Amino acid sequence: MNDAQILETAQQALLIAIQIGAPVLLVGLVVGVSIALVQALTQIQEITLVFVPKILAIFLAMFLFLPFMMKTLIVFTEGLADKMIGMG
Repeated sequence: MNDAQILETAQQALLIAIQIGAPVLLVGLVVGVSIALVQALTQIQEITLVFVPKILAIFLAMFLFLPFMMKTLIVFTEGLADKMIGMG
């Protein structure tokens, strides 16, 4: 395996990590910002008010995006296995 193939594989791995993590992180970001906005408008400064809705939203997002995540990881792993078989 030469340097270009190693860099290409590392680049693909980083892009897939971003693709898998981005939907869940964006859901957490949107829920956190919206709750912070509600807290700022109502002047309710309870710190624990953010955690429960954010955790529930993240779990729901993981449940909804899990098929997409698994399909992406399976395709990447199969391609990586094919490259490994082709080398040896």
